[in-house]
Amino acid sequence: MVSTKAADINKLVDHLFRHESGKMVAVLTKLLGFDNLETAHDIVQDTLLKAMTAWSFGNVPENPAAWLYHVAKNKAIDFLRREKSFRKFGVQFVQQQDARNAADTHIQNLFLENEIQDSQLRMMFACCHPLIPQESQIALALKTLCGMGVHEIAQAFITNNDTITKRIYRAKEKIRNEKIELEVPPPALLTERLETVLHTLYLLFNEGYNSSHTDNLIREDLCEDAMRLCHLLIQNPVTNLPVAKALLALMCFQSSRLQSRMDDSGNIITLKYQNRNTWNRHLIQKGFDYLDEAAEGNHFSTYHLEAGIASLHAAAPSFERTDWKGVYHLYEILYSLKPSPVIALNKAIASAYAVSMQTALDALHQIKGLEKHHLWYATLGEICLGLNKKEEAKNYFQQALGLTVSKSEQQLLHDKISNCN
Repeated sequence: MVSTKAADINKLVDHLFRHESGKMVAVLTKLLGFDNLETAHDIVQDTLLKAMTAWSFGNVPENPAAWLYHVAKNKAIDFLRREKSFRKFGVQFVQQQDARNAADTHIQNLFLENEIQDSQLRMMFACCHPLIPQESQIALALKTLCGMGVHEIAQAFITNNDTITKRIYRAKEKIRNEKIELEVPPPALLTERLETVLHTLYLLFNEGYNSSHTDNLIREDLCEDAMRLCHLLIQNPVTNLPVAKALLALMCFQSSRLQSRMDDSGNIITLKYQNRNTWNRHLIQKGFDYLDEAAEGNHFSTYHLEAGIASLHAAAPSFERTDWKGVYHLYEILYSLKPSPVIALNKAIASAYAVSMQTALDALHQIKGLEKHHLWYATLGEICLGLNKKEEAKNYFQQALGLTVSKSEQQLLHDKISNCN
């Protein structure tokens, strides 16, 4: 047992909630049945509340995550006893004379590490049911299984909190009213849901890479979770497809820069000023390996293009010597396939170095849908600064400042504003 201050305990529980709650909900749902998703969620919430209470009066256990799983497992067993379901579970999963012992053994096996990890991915496929609108599927999976908050999901979809809350509520109501059975589809139907699962992992990784959290710009635990789940996909012969490998390649390239994006004081280091010697070469090589494997067959996806763009950055010896024309060309193709305002923003940034700053500024002014997003204003400020339009740049940076809650981003914007004076 280790002694911990109250503030540290709250921080620890918050971290465990984000990192473990999704896996706990998944394994409990596998135990209790997919129709008891809400019950599994309630058990996890009760477990976390018990942790805050128990740990605040004494010492934190040596392995807090294991403690949570132990308590959650006991709560699940209590629920099964109340529901008189032990006999049903014993008969359903193993044929032994002592049904209760058989059920106990099954429960213990469910809480093994490999089963916990697999359950999260299985549950994700279950949530991505075709009768539920796709955006609601993703929002439900991110909220229930990935530990993301409503605000974070709203930022990922470039919308507001109310919209996401309604999507999740409607998804749950649809499941309840239409008695939709959240079950893992048979292998033959897994690929039909793969696109939605991959998009969920993509958004989970992005939140980790550039978090909307107030204090943490980078959340490596979310990046690791997304990569772990994506790696499980390519280990399965049914889902080991080029599109999954392309997404994993993209994650490897992006993760290679995580340690280089912040200095020791927590300040952001932009791509132009990062020390490329600190980039993780092993991850970069893995990215190229997965990208080569993703090229097999005729399937081509937006993940192939994004991984291709990331590979050009990874291969460049410096910011100035990046193949910016290649980056811009790939963004043009990507935008033609997926004309979103975020891709338009990135395409405009690439054009600043592939074509001209003025071209980039003109393109930025044509983008619609990012009027409430700080990155659009920050990019406008950066391009104006490059064109020596300091007063305009300062105005854009100030607007961006009012639209982000991230302390690291706020500090960067304050520095940018100072450069305009």
